[in-house]
Amino acid sequence: MKGTVFGMGILKQMVLAFYKLLTKILPVNKKIILFESNLGRNYTGNPKAIYEEMIRRGLDKKYRCYFILEDMQTEIPGAAKKIKRNRFRYFFYFAIAGIWVSDSRFPMYIIKRKGCTYIQTWHGTPLKKLALDLDAVYMAGENDILEYKKNFYNNVQTWDYLVSQNAYSTRIFRRAFGFEKEILEIGYPRNDILFHKNNRQDIEKLKEKLGLPKDKRIILYAPTWRDNEFYGNGRYKFNPRIDFSLLMEELKNDTVMIVKYHYLIMDRIDWSPYRDFIYTYDLSYDISFLYLVSDMLITDYSSVMFDYSILKRPMLFYCYDLEEYKNTLRGFYFDFINEAPGPVVVTTGELISAIREYDFNLYKDKYEAFCKKFNHADDGSASGRIVELIEKIASSQ
Repeated sequence: MKGTVFGMGILKQMVLAFYKLLTKILPVNKKIILFESNLGRNYTGNPKAIYEEMIRRGLDKKYRCYFILEDMQTEIPGAAKKIKRNRFRYFFYFAIAGIWVSDSRFPMYIIKRKGCTYIQTWHGTPLKKLALDLDAVYMAGENDILEYKKNFYNNVQTWDYLVSQNAYSTRIFRRAFGFEKEILEIGYPRNDILFHKNNRQDIEKLKEKLGLPKDKRIILYAPTWRDNEFYGNGRYKFNPRIDFSLLMEELKNDTVMIVKYHYLIMDRIDWSPYRDFIYTYDLSYDISFLYLVSDMLITDYSSVMFDYSILKRPMLFYCYDLEEYKNTLRGFYFDFINEAPGPVVVTTGELISAIREYDFNLYKDKYEAFCKKFNHADDGSASGRIVELIEKIASSQ
């Protein structure tokens, strides 16, 4: 049957009942590995980096690897097969897979079986408050903070390993997730490429592949999503309150911009008025490549700041809703204004001035402190460490 399981009422209940039966009668197979990135919306991030390290070692043929995806047209290298999210094969392989690798939470109806190992890579170092540390919740589909925390905590209890980028994150994850098992403080696998491909030859090849000019400064704009600006569950709006027309008018002679949405953003903006100034790429394009080709990052409260700082390149923070975000929506884990390794601005005019007047020397000390605090574990080898763990798990009785 080809129809999507959910949204069909009785069929949904039948499938879930059949899935539960499968978890009781079929054996767990440690040679079967399920991967999922960003709720199945793309092939990116930590799970992708881990899987591609398996390819480099020839392990994609030794094990049966499956990637869970919403878009079955997504290209996956190596021997891995694709599974459509919420279809029958999705439940079948969840019932028998011995190893799960994901950077987000699985739905509550997914059953973690004895003998199955769940490696939760997570998807970023936290600036904004998380999970059990929240005082209120404004996300789509969530209006009861106690219920949200209960569900989050119960989901976390299915994790066996949790990957952390730094000691700062480790402390927060312990408390905010209520996670008591092993934390792998090894840096993020997705950042390995920033060590291996940060050279002129590879960057020039990437620029050519992306159709980017080689004679202009490239600025990457990568904001996070807003909890209270949404269309529905997991479907958020792109509303950055930035004057792109003014940016183009003032900067187009020597600059181009890449705009990269968060994977939860559903809006598709018509960028044609900004042709040859603004470049965009679909959700399937890994942001790590965009880090490498860009000369400067503009973000807000996104964890991209912690990854991008590995490259030691300029960062600016466009925080038009700073007070609301800090005091109402999420709150911060550290003094963002004083620790940010670059200027924090709230208007487009201030942003343009900050771009033109940026002086790395003014932020050198802050930048060094920032990297020491957040990048100390990243060394280009995180993917390999996870692959070695997978091999150990798969060979265990």
